[in-house]
Amino acid sequence: MRIRGSFLVVVVLLAGICAKAQKIVYSEPDRDDTRRMNFEVVGKVSGNFLVYKNFSNKNYISVYDNEMKQVSRTDQDYLPDNDRVINVDFFPYSDFFYMIYQFRKRNIVHCVAAKIDGQGNKIGDLVELDTTQLTFGADSKIYTVLTSEDKSKIIVFKINSKNKKRYTISTVLLDDKLNQLKKSRLFIDMKDNDDYLNEFQLDNDGDLIFTKFDRVNGGNIGNAAFVIKYAQADSFAIHDLNLDKTYLDDIIIKPDNYNKRYYLTSFYYKQRRGNTEGFYFYIWDKKTAQPIIEDTMIFSEELRREARGKAGIRTAFNDYFIRNIIPRRDGGFIITSEMYMSINRGSNNWNRWDYLYGSPYMRAYDYYSYYSPYYYGYGLNRWDNGSYTRYEADNIAVLSFDNKGQKEWSSVIVKSQFDDQTDNLISYQVMNTGSELHFLYNQLEKRMQVLTDITLEPNGNIRRNPTLKNLDRGYNFMARLGKQVSSRQMIIPCINNRNYICFAKLEY
Repeated sequence: MRIRGSFLVVVVLLAGICAKAQKIVYSEPDRDDTRRMNFEVVGKVSGNFLVYKNFSNKNYISVYDNEMKQVSRTDQDYLPDNDRVINVDFFPYSDFFYMIYQFRKRNIVHCVAAKIDGQGNKIGDLVELDTTQLTFGADSKIYTVLTSEDKSKIIVFKINSKNKKRYTISTVLLDDKLNQLKKSRLFIDMKDNDDYLNEFQLDNDGDLIFTKFDRVNGGNIGNAAFVIKYAQADSFAIHDLNLDKTYLDDIIIKPDNYNKRYYLTSFYYKQRRGNTEGFYFYIWDKKTAQPIIEDTMIFSEELRREARGKAGIRTAFNDYFIRNIIPRRDGGFIITSEMYMSINRGSNNWNRWDYLYGSPYMRAYDYYSYYSPYYYGYGLNRWDNGSYTRYEADNIAVLSFDNKGQKEWSSVIVKSQFDDQTDNLISYQVMNTGSELHFLYNQLEKRMQVLTDITLEPNGNIRRNPTLKNLDRGYNFMARLGKQVSSRQMIIPCINNRNYICFAKLEY
């Protein structure tokens, strides 16, 4: 009896620890926070949680305290009217953030930075970073703005594709105080209309990296190169990939700033529009300026069986898209991918080629005189667009590799999600707490969408955590639009039972 009693006490104590392990706090929505509102989670600044909101030609920064109570809502009245603002990006630091926006005035597009404190108030004067004169009337995004992982560098660049055979790329590299470090105007030759540039990334040294590739008859990638624009260089270093008898899907790039490496990976195929065979790897070492790995890995039949969902074994990965590359300190890395599809009423069976040069997670192209390699929409997307579409997001495949690109383990998180007319409530977000990865997504239980927390341990073991504390069934989470704002905190947009947008703080 004493042993049983002691065991019961331990169980109760453990349950108490688990209950305190996660906590959710919800904000109260404003009357204007409807589903049509554009928004972006800015981050955690001076201990507050900041959200940008745009509606009815107004731009606000809402400031929430640790209990997600709104302490202020500051009008950003220096922003031009919505019909002139083209794009807004946010770069948070510990006690301020930069809002870099672009707008058109007559035939000139301006790229401007505003510095804003943790109360949503503008600090100092606006800083104009660059301008572009247009000869056409389209209000398309001109500039792309990126930051390095350590936030020490910011780059603003634009691509003029008016000459289809030779693109002009203009870059402005800045430090974290917006001091100009380097301004360049470069050219890159494009062979034909099937050549593309994509996956731009900035590392901590200020080096810009991206891919250049062609599409074989609008399908797979047949030829590709890895391109580096070093911070102080006025030229490109172009490195061709060896793709003999190998076709690629979209190429994903991730800088590993700790180990001074770049990871490039893609699904690969043995024939055009064939079945997905496995991963292609290209790993570039910055210290030696050489590729240290260029290889392929075939998916095993066992992994295919685990990951296939409703598909056959050979076609198991045909509907998967790569979502994340997560570098490790030991030089290894983790790749996550998700089964994702959409079905339109009256159309043929869905296939990945319906996305026209890109996965649903990648950025869209703008084909005007100036070309933007990607566009981060900061509001809700794919609400009712006048046609019936069903979106599905199913299993997640996670594979771990050592520093030589050899597979260590693989795990499959089994899930099944669908929604009609919007994909905002499906798919997942990753919370990296350092010692483990949390996969957060909605799961249908008893006709209710419940936010589910799956933990992936360093050895690949999967653990389903207890239902999150304070999980109110009156809220539907848009997990994939969530943003990790500290080592153990994430802000996730929600829709409450009155159809208003609010924000939940998830804390571990």
